[in-house]
Amino acid sequence: MDADVIIVGAGPTGLMLAAELRLAGVRPLVLERQPQRRETPKAGGLGGQILELLRYRGLLERFEAACTDPAPAPRFPFGGVHLDFTQLADPPMHALPLPQQLLERLLDERAGELDVDIRRGHAVTGVSQDAAAVTVDVRGPDGPYQVIAHYLVGCDGARSRVRDWAGIGFPGTTYPEVNRLAQVTLPDTVTVLGSGGLDVPGFGAIRAGFTRTDHGLFGIGASPDSQVVSLYTIEDETTEYDDDTPMTVTELQDSLHRVLGVHLPVAEAIRLSRFTFKARQAERYRHGRILLAGDAAHLFPATGVALNAGMLDAVNLAWKLAADLHGHAPAGLLDTYHDERHLAGARTMLHTRAQVALRRGHDAAAEALRQVFQELLADEQPLRRMGALVAGTDICYPMPGPNHHALAGTFAPDLTLHTDQGVTSVADLLHPARPILLDLADRPELREIARDWGQRVDIHTAKTDQRPADALLIRPDAHIAWAVPIDESADSATPALRQALSGWFGTPLR
Repeated sequence: MDADVIIVGAGPTGLMLAAELRLAGVRPLVLERQPQRRETPKAGGLGGQILELLRYRGLLERFEAACTDPAPAPRFPFGGVHLDFTQLADPPMHALPLPQQLLERLLDERAGELDVDIRRGHAVTGVSQDAAAVTVDVRGPDGPYQVIAHYLVGCDGARSRVRDWAGIGFPGTTYPEVNRLAQVTLPDTVTVLGSGGLDVPGFGAIRAGFTRTDHGLFGIGASPDSQVVSLYTIEDETTEYDDDTPMTVTELQDSLHRVLGVHLPVAEAIRLSRFTFKARQAERYRHGRILLAGDAAHLFPATGVALNAGMLDAVNLAWKLAADLHGHAPAGLLDTYHDERHLAGARTMLHTRAQVALRRGHDAAAEALRQVFQELLADEQPLRRMGALVAGTDICYPMPGPNHHALAGTFAPDLTLHTDQGVTSVADLLHPARPILLDLADRPELREIARDWGQRVDIHTAKTDQRPADALLIRPDAHIAWAVPIDESADSATPALRQALSGWFGTPLR
């Protein structure tokens, strides 16, 4: 075999997957058709659950240090209204302003530190598989060649050829609209108002946020303390754009003119990006030895969620592929990738399609719906619920078997842990991306059971101020595979733990 896993595409999902596989002791090969990292502006940052996962890998501080812009206030657009968390001491969602070009550079550096083989300028031209391997035809700078691996993962975007070669359907909807986003400076002829709006010659005052006209939607985000203004337009349009063709200032100004009916001058463009909205999800994320992740598996009709979902796909998949390749995966483990991440994708699709319904209505009834929805979000409980939905923190994966603890399937809380070696945390323990049995109640009978899996599962004993369970079995992707209720008897806890360890991490070693 030329590699354990071939990854097609060196975007954020592919690079995250490669790094996670290396942490798990697997040899990935990344094939990217573009000869250099893309400089075309796309996503403007990360948000939601992936930020916590990066912290659990010890990477978040590095990503934060790379940001040139301050983290925005926790206020996020949602289908023409806003989720405003600024009055909450502990917002359910955060964002990190990190342009995709910079994000890819950081992930590329991380992959380099882990000695990942990345081949840029190597286009995949064909894929075939049998019961033992995947064979990939590649066109590189020196001509065509073949590589063979145990598995292939298509991280090659919305127009995934890997998905097509695997014969996986991609049903859904393409919405007839084009969105254009820009960060610009404005000339002196345009006044930034103290409220965050603009005074545009020939149009007058435009309030901050979204303004609907007869020809589309205009959005503005401005601050009197900054020279940089964010502009946003949405127009109904059926034009197909190539993602690799950058938007120009002329294209932006033409769109602004169509939507506002007047010319809005721009002094300097700092960021220009264009995107269309599709609601599509692959029928399955696996076909034999070929799997899909990121935009190849799902497209959502709203901004700010695709990177979160794609990179979380990668983290979920990596440890399961590694277990299979190391020969200790229990039956069906790799199939849980589809089960869990297809569920998560459908949950994300739910709220992004709801955003479509909120934002695309143009009549008085649609405006009334947006107003009622915004009023509901003035109450803390629905606001928190919507925040968790958008962030992806409300995902609870289905666990096999009956009578699960309420924490099973959820993302592990970052408990502060007091050990004989000092103070640590769940996040610190997960830096190596290995499974953990965390004994929080000094239960030696549970630790004794786990020792049969000692080469695969790290065992830690600790105390915590607010103990949610006597013990937690935490997967490498930071989701809880099993938990024992406080003071549950050994007679019931030990067989349940043994079953959970076998079900997720294979047969015992002794």
